[in-house]
Order: sequence, then structure tokens, then C-alpha cells
Amino acid sequence: MLHAIYRWLDRNLLELGREMRLSYLPPLMVYCAAGVSGLTGIVGTFFVKDYLGLSAAFLAALGFWAGIPWALKMPIGHLVDLLWRYKAGLVYLGATLIAASLLVMIGLIGNPDAMRAVMPIEAWFVLSVLLSPVGYVMQDAVADAMTVEAVPRLDARGEPIPPEAVRLMHTTMQMLGRVAIIGGTVLVSLANVVMFQGSEALPEVEKVSIYLRIYELALIIPLLSVSGVLLGGFLKRREAKRLAALGRSRADIDRLLHDPEEKTTPNGWILGGSAVFVALTITVGLSGIEYGQEIIFAASFTIIGFMISRLLRELSPEAARTLLGTVIIIFAFRALPGPGAGASWWMIDELGFDQSFLSRLDLITSALTLAGLFLFRRFMAEKSIAQIVIFLTVTTTALSLPIIGMFHGLHEWTAAHTGGVVDARFIAIANTALESPLGQVSMVPMLAWIANSAPPHLKATFFAVMASFTNLALSASQLGTKYLNQLYTIAREVKDAATGAITTPADYGELGALLVTVTVIALMLPLAAILFTRLAGLRSA
Repeated sequence: MLHAIYRWLDRNLLELGREMRLSYLPPLMVYCAAGVSGLTGIVGTFFVKDYLGLSAAFLAALGFWAGIPWALKMPIGHLVDLLWRYKAGLVYLGATLIAASLLVMIGLIGNPDAMRAVMPIEAWFVLSVLLSPVGYVMQDAVADAMTVEAVPRLDARGEPIPPEAVRLMHTTMQMLGRVAIIGGTVLVSLANVVMFQGSEALPEVEKVSIYLRIYELALIIPLLSVSGVLLGGFLKRREAKRLAALGRSRADIDRLLHDPEEKTTPNGWILGGSAVFVALTITVGLSGIEYGQEIIFAASFTIIGFMISRLLRELSPEAARTLLGTVIIIFAFRALPGPGAGASWWMIDELGFDQSFLSRLDLITSALTLAGLFLFRRFMAEKSIAQIVIFLTVTTTALSLPIIGMFHGLHEWTAAHTGGVVDARFIAIANTALESPLGQVSMVPMLAWIANSAPPHLKATFFAVMASFTNLALSASQLGTKYLNQLYTIAREVKDAATGAITTPADYGELGALLVTVTVIALMLPLAAILFTRLAGLRSA
């Protein structure tokens, strides 16, 4: 028994330590910076609420503009491939923009009068919000491609590493990338808990002091990403010395370390398609026309699908079939609609889940998602995406049943038979503990396959286009959620702020049917996608 436990620990945890390479650290440091970026989220929310007179409509429009840089990830990814030798410069530029955004907020909080003398506080805030995402998308595009470069193709003797071993290393690299991002969010959650502990009783001046310290602490974010690039440069110089000692010429060393196996040429379809994609998103998004979301989604799906068809030509027929089957399955799995805000309102109003309890659930989710990446490491490396999605589909369907049960009083029955121990909060925590480790399991194999199969001269381009496609699936999920909430009407209680009179009564009567519908769709849609790929003769990674 002990031997079996040790063998499992060795295969899923200890082996990861043995497979860890110093070359993995540079992209991991850039990814960790992205995870830590949420450090200022709470502070930013309170700053807007307490010190800026911006309307909800204006903030929504600002959020739209802040999301535009992520639509630019496709051309930025292609730019990374075109400027591969000089990719560090893009990280430096991104870090500069992030630092500038943070310094603007430090000035607004620490010395608002001096900032107001230059231009209005609201204008400074808008500038800060728009600078940050541009910096992060630049760094993310570079980090994606760096993960491919980090995995060696030759061993210490110069012999090719077997494909199975290379695939495992790519899976390890991509898993560690998710670990770095999620680990950053866990650190952020803990930091906010510590720094805001007891802050509700502090005078406003001391609260502002905490806000300022958090933004000053956030300056570690650009330093972390820049440090990753500097480490990458150091490792390349060290490798150059090793190759020189083996008798390689300077030209040969330069080719091996800095140039892809095949030169990248500007792809007019990618650049042109990206330009159309961004222009259409901005035009329709700002027009306010009816069904604008649907128009943007349909056009985006068409454009990105067309660009994927162009990228398929860069692969062998077998690899192209695998990529196509993989994206269909992943899209269906990530496009699943959710119950929407109504389920959260019901938990707050009917189950008594307060802010403190929900924040602890968030921390549990982040921590256990991180643990799940280690727990399922071998599973992700050894199973196909179709097998993984079938497992996740069946498991998440089963785990959705307790929430449906609580709508019908399951928690009242369990509490009555356990002396109040197994109440609604107990069930929620247990359900979260079981479901959280599954959060990132479906994405790691796909990222590993892209890293393993993308042409060397189009690494960043493949990651960027696939990221756009999987993010498009999340847009489909949001549209599906909207449609279901139009079909099943759910309302929370709304009171008049001045009189306290109830203007809209709570109505959760249709929530049960909504939860059942969401669960059935979540079970059927991924399985149907897998069946379709099999009938179409496609494979999955």
C-alpha cells in the first residue's frame, strides 16, 4: 500500500521536480507577473467608487476599450515571430507600459493635487486603465512562444530526444505555466487578506495609505517579467559558451540560439484578417446597434476560423486533422453556458453566503486549482483531449447535482440529520474542493500540443490565434448564458435607497429549471462534439 502511494507521488509530484529545467524559468516568470496583476483589483474598485465620479455606463465603455488590446493578440503574436531575435524588446516595452500605469495610480492616490494640476483625475485614470492591457498582451504573446523555445529537442550528446519525451516536457512546461499564473492569483488573494485585515475600522486616511502601499508593491510585476527575460538572455549566453567549447562556429551558434529552423515571412492573411477583426469589433461595439454582440461573435468566428484554415496549411495533413479535431472539442467544452448571476444572487439571499464566505471560496478555488494541476499531471500527459473532456464532462455534471439539490432543500435535510454540520456552507465548500482541481485540466494538453506541433517559425502566431479561438468560445458561453436567462426569468430583491421600500421582489422560482437545463447542455454538448469529430475522421491531441 505504501509502495503504491509512493509510486503515485513519484509519478505525479516528485517526477515534476526531476523534469524541471532552468530553461523553463524565463517564461514562467513572465506568466507569474500576469497572475500577480490582480493585486490592485480590490484597490482599484474602491478608488473608483470613493474618489471618481464616473458613471457605470462610462466604466462599461472603458472596459470595452481596455479589452481591445487582447483582440490584437493575433497580429502581436505574428509580430513576435517576425521579430523573434528581438522579442525581449517587446517584454521591456510591455513592462514599461505596465509600470507607467501603476505610477499614474500611485500619483493619483499619493499626490492627487499635483496630478490634477496637469489634467483631470478622471483623464489620468482612463490613461492608466488603457496602458495596462497593452503591456500585458505584449508580454503574454512573447511568453507563449518562449515556452516552445524552453523545451530542448536535443539531449546533452546532441542526439534527438524521443517524441514521447518531448511531448511530456511540453505538457510539463504548459502545466507549469498555468501553475505560475494561478500561483500568482493565490499570492494576490493572501496578500489582500493580510493587508486589508481589520481595515474596516480604520479612518479614511489610513485606508488610503494601504491603497498606496499595494500599488507600490505592484511595481514588482514589471520587474518580475523583465527579470525573466534577463534570465533567458543569461541562459542563452551560457549555452553559447558551451557550444563554443564544443567547437561550433560563431555563425552556427548564432543560428542555433536565435534563428528558427525556418525564416518567418509576413503573412498578409493573418495581418489583414486581424485588422478586419479589430476594426469590426470597434465599429460594432461603439455603434450600439441591436444584436451587436451576436454580429461581433459571428464575424469574429468567421475571421478567426478563416485564419485557422490558413494556418492548417502550415501543418502536415495528419497534424492538421488533429488540430481541427482538438479545437472543435475544446470550443464545445468552453462554450458551455452557465446559470449567470441569478445563482449567485440566490446563494446570497437564500443561503446566506456573505462576502467573507464567498471570498474564502475564491481562495479555496485558486489553491485547489493549483493542486489539481499537480494531481492530474500524468493524466493530462498520457490521455488524449477527447478522453480528458469526457472525464471532465461526466465529473462536472455529477458535481453540479448538489447545487440543484440545495435549490430543492437538500441542505435543510442534511443539516437536520447531521446536527447542523452538513449545512449549505459545508456542501458548498465540499463541492468547491472537488470541482476546483478540474479547472485548468482541459487547457494544458491543448497548449502542450500546440507547443509540440506548431511550426518553429510560427510559434507565437499559433498560440495567439488559438488563444483568440478559445476566448471566442467564452464569448459563446456568455451569449448562451444570456439567452437562458431570457428564457428563465430570475430577479433579486431591489430596495429604494431612500425609503427602503421593495421596488422589485425576489423571484427565484425558475432557477431550478435553469440549473437543470445548464447541466443537461453541459453533459450533451461536449459529448456531441467528440462524436462529430469521430464521424468526420478527425483526431484530438
